[in-house]
Amino acid sequence: MKNNNEFSKGFTLIELMVVVVILAILAAIAIPSYQTYIRRNSEATARQMMQDIATNLERHKSRNFNYLGFSINTDQTVLPKGATGTEIKYEISVYDGDNNAVSLKDSTATGHSWVMRAVATDPQLHSYVMNSKDLKCKKKGTTIALDCAGAEQW
Repeated sequence: MKNNNEFSKGFTLIELMVVVVILAILAAIAIPSYQTYIRRNSEATARQMMQDIATNLERHKSRNFNYLGFSINTDQTVLPKGATGTEIKYEISVYDGDNNAVSLKDSTATGHSWVMRAVATDPQLHSYVMNSKDLKCKKKGTTIALDCAGAEQW
């Protein structure tokens, strides 16, 4: 016969279930919140990189009197820096403002203006466009037109 003064060792099933439910509730709140934080951080990094490239474009113009020959640094074309494959969050490219089909290094570029695009690889992120005429727009998704059609200002 079992002694009533003896303490049982371990946890009951009810105690374990309560802990599991509490952890599930915390995870249901924390994970989406963290994912939103990561997305906002990626978007802020993309906008900052675009601003840095725009500054470099203006420096190039002040030295050369136009944007012809400007080349984006290879470490600035993808975000996060050095990412490959599915790790890439953004791909940034710069085009001639008068002929959006060519880069500023192309012989057919005019070099009078530029347009830059940061395309997101995640449909939950915003893609961005910025140009030398101070137009800045964003659109959620992996595509955005260089003329900002259907996009909002940022």
